[in-house]
Amino acid sequence: MLSGTRRHVLAASGAVLLALAMGGPAAAQQQLKWAHVYEANEPYHTWAVWVGEQFAQATDGRYTIEVFPASSLGKETDINEGLGLGTVDIIYTGQLFAGRSYGRIAIGGAPFMFRDFDHWQAFRDSDLFQELADGYRDASGNHVVSLTYYGERHVTSNRRIETPEDMRGLKIRVPDAPLYMMFPREVGANPAPIAFAEVYLALQQGVVDAQENPLPTIDAKKFYEVQDYIVLTGHITDALLTIIGGPTWDAMAEEDRDTLVSLIREAAENCTNDIVRLEQDLVAEFPNRGKEVIEVDRTPFREAVVKAHLGPAATWDQATYDRLQALAD
Repeated sequence: MLSGTRRHVLAASGAVLLALAMGGPAAAQQQLKWAHVYEANEPYHTWAVWVGEQFAQATDGRYTIEVFPASSLGKETDINEGLGLGTVDIIYTGQLFAGRSYGRIAIGGAPFMFRDFDHWQAFRDSDLFQELADGYRDASGNHVVSLTYYGERHVTSNRRIETPEDMRGLKIRVPDAPLYMMFPREVGANPAPIAFAEVYLALQQGVVDAQENPLPTIDAKKFYEVQDYIVLTGHITDALLTIIGGPTWDAMAEEDRDTLVSLIREAAENCTNDIVRLEQDLVAEFPNRGKEVIEVDRTPFREAVVKAHLGPAATWDQATYDRLQALAD
């Protein structure tokens, strides 16, 4: 005869097995990891958290998403590699980092590739972008599901800059992806790849004289505290890809996957609108913090760079370039 304790253990075990067989929510719950290198107070993080909350509700708690900001799961190179390994499930990443797996997709992150925000929007909504996303999927096994506006990248410096000539010899931090070096090299500056989490200290200690990022990032990372000038070069109309790793994508039921993709795309649209508003506000705000904001004539900067668009650094072909330039004409 079974003891009372053993009967209880067997009964409990039977309940667990029954729950597994019935696909109960608690038994099937899976936590996804969403990694990025941005701060927890930035819109990218806020909207990623929103996706997690909405997705948990939509799946009755079968899925949860934990968002890891500020390089807490590794540098941008690390989290890109983690997608294929299954150590992260979703990431925000720059187009130039994704370009390491599929060169053509990097075109959207190249300097002066877009004429203005409307041109960028036309690219985001185009068949060309979807084609590039498909090519990246085929090359990497991972799935690009949205493009979120990151902002126009501007130079901050302790040297006054008004023309390309003023940048000659300037040691400027850029992200650790080769195409980020195109702009500084074409205007005679010296690019220094440094991990995002290390930029503030590098500026503070004089390891580099300058850096370049959108205004919301300059604000969130407090780079303005260790720089005298904010120079509105607008040299890259930048954006972040949201990518779901192949192992995660393949393991999800189609209905759940469709729900997640829909939520991520809604978040990308809302986040884009937030960044546009922030850019407008910060142009007026930085002078109140004692920073000089310099409005430069971008034409000579653009002319210095455009000739390199189809040069040795290009990871796209002539046809892709021509199609992008024809958008929103």
